[in-house]
Amino acid sequence: MTRVLQAGRKGPKSGSTRSVVVFLHGYGANGADLLGLADPLADHLPDTLFVAPDAPEACAGAPFGFQWFPIPWIDGSSEEEAERGMRAAVEDLNAFLDALLVDEDLLPEQMVLFGFSQGTMMSLHVAPRREDEIAGIVAFSGRLLSPELLADEAVSKPPILLVHGDADDVVPPQSLPEAAEALQEAGFTEVYAHIMKGTAHGIAPDGLSVALAFMRDKLGL
Repeated sequence: MTRVLQAGRKGPKSGSTRSVVVFLHGYGANGADLLGLADPLADHLPDTLFVAPDAPEACAGAPFGFQWFPIPWIDGSSEEEAERGMRAAVEDLNAFLDALLVDEDLLPEQMVLFGFSQGTMMSLHVAPRREDEIAGIVAFSGRLLSPELLADEAVSKPPILLVHGDADDVVPPQSLPEAAEALQEAGFTEVYAHIMKGTAHGIAPDGLSVALAFMRDKLGL
């Protein structure tokens, strides 16, 4: 049985919803951590609803935050617990996205997933395994999990923007080219990349600008 994800939201500036951006936060954070990005984006995406769910589990490694799944080398969980948590979170997120599209009367091609760190891992895992292709994935500072499974398991291949800081000391910058190579080998034809110079584990203004241009393009705005 799926768990209901609690989500913050910021309505479209125009008052009319024609697209949705779903922010997926990192390990130990919460939806509000990314929802603040809606403010600088809303002027350029006036018909876009911004939604930011909290991950389904309390985070052992950050007691006031949430996690999509445990991370063994941070919280001492087992690989089996991490795998089990990931599978459950995938079901939770898919149910959340399905309900969101129905409730807002939107099509998959009007949705962008915008992930950061562990939220990027979720975005890159979930979206390609959804039957209906979404508009795109913005993937900040994360990794592609189980790249060897992607070619067999991907049923849709949305456009993907990979963004990473070259000074990231949490998720290695090398994760970006590794993800890009695996995506291209799995048949993804629209894979873009941007390196944020001098940026650690975060979102720099230049990265956000590139993400905005990508979202406007893929949402047809």
